[in-house]
Amino acid sequence: MSCPICQKRKAERFCPAKAEKICAVCCGTEREITLDCPPDCAYLLAAHRYKDRQPRQLPPDTPLLDVRLAPDLVRIHEQSLSAIAFTIAKYCAGQPAVTDPDVAAALQSLAESYKTLASGLVYENPPIAPLQRGLYDSLSTFLNEAKQSPQQSPLGHPKDAEIFQLLVFLYRMGLLRTNGRPRSRRFIEFLRGQFPSAHELKREESRIILP
Repeated sequence: MSCPICQKRKAERFCPAKAEKICAVCCGTEREITLDCPPDCAYLLAAHRYKDRQPRQLPPDTPLLDVRLAPDLVRIHEQSLSAIAFTIAKYCAGQPAVTDPDVAAALQSLAESYKTLASGLVYENPPIAPLQRGLYDSLSTFLNEAKQSPQQSPLGHPKDAEIFQLLVFLYRMGLLRTNGRPRSRRFIEFLRGQFPSAHELKREESRIILP
């Protein structure tokens, strides 16, 4: 049986995204590009393990790369960082179509908004794409509520400049954790893995039965 994607090579790998067998070449070239791979696909996990052995650096034209982060940022604001990361993971759990590029776009836009807030200006330029805008709004609402009720918030008394740095940190982490493919969810899965006992982040069991 030939591969249903290329119609040339032999179909030998079962693809959970298509629920049928495809060839190894199409599995490698179309993975997380045209194929919406589930995170527990064995071939996807193997590719991620291989990718993890290759060091990554952000390109020099990366937005916000000129921002100098405080060296003790994570240690001092660990609880705040976890709260923001959980808000991202929770939104993504409720919106399975969200990808790493969506998360990066929302974080970049919100970080740029907080950059202006830290300088005393009010300026917002939220992303247009619905999923990106939804995450932007969720994070913005969470952070605004934290500033209005610091006694009830895990963030304590956050300053705009501190929130800006935390958003930049998460933005950079997301770019380094993902693999650059448009349907990648490596960063999202990483965030989900930081809260293994959180009921809100539990994934529905796959209904696909592997041959």
